[in-house]
Amino acid sequence: MAKAKVNPNHIIIALPSLIHRIGGDHNAQAKQLAHHLGCELKRIRRSRNWQIIGERDNLQTFQNTLQHESELKFQYLISKLQQGLAQPDDKLDSKAEQLATLIKQQPDITLSELMEKTHCTLVEARLARETVEGF
Repeated sequence: MAKAKVNPNHIIIALPSLIHRIGGDHNAQAKQLAHHLGCELKRIRRSRNWQIIGERDNLQTFQNTLQHESELKFQYLISKLQQGLAQPDDKLDSKAEQLATLIKQQPDITLSELMEKTHCTLVEARLARETVEGF
């Protein structure tokens, strides 16, 4: 089975246990709204976790539309969108630059934290640490 190509301008925001938090009916409504606004709200394989994929502008429009809902049913989804959109745009810096910036900002950051924040490998994290610290 071939993997679908990911657009480099797309942002992917993880939504763990989405249906458990907002309910199936609200999830279906959010999925339809996301599709209408050019985003894709989908389940990750067969797990209970979901993700939303889209360009920054489309995701912000989706977030704003959900905020105008009178009920609090989408509060979890809105908060996850806010967190995901508040992150700096990863596409502007290379992984090495992202790693160097994180190490300079937080000298005591662990390798696993670096790997989690930048989605790099252990080797890349170690090389970045050695480069920044001058070993």
